[in-house]
Amino acid sequence: MQSIYLEDRKKLVITGATKIISSTETQAVVELSQETLIVSGADLEITKLNLENNEVSFSGTINNIKFSQKAEKKSLFKRIFK
Repeated sequence: MQSIYLEDRKKLVITGATKIISSTETQAVVELSQETLIVSGADLEITKLNLENNEVSFSGTINNIKFSQKAEKKSLFKRIFK
């Protein structure tokens, strides 16, 4: 189960996070159990990271939150013989 809590576009709490793929001042990519969450903004900073409890918190100005499906991994054989 996952949840997203956004407070005044300044604080974001995500539960259900399994991995932080990347994090910069303008974008963070968080892997959830079945999808990926892309957070865009300014001055983004990880304020709490507890992957044992699957929770991550960000502060900064949050401008956009986008869900993306995980890319399906294809075998080398399938990529060669499309």
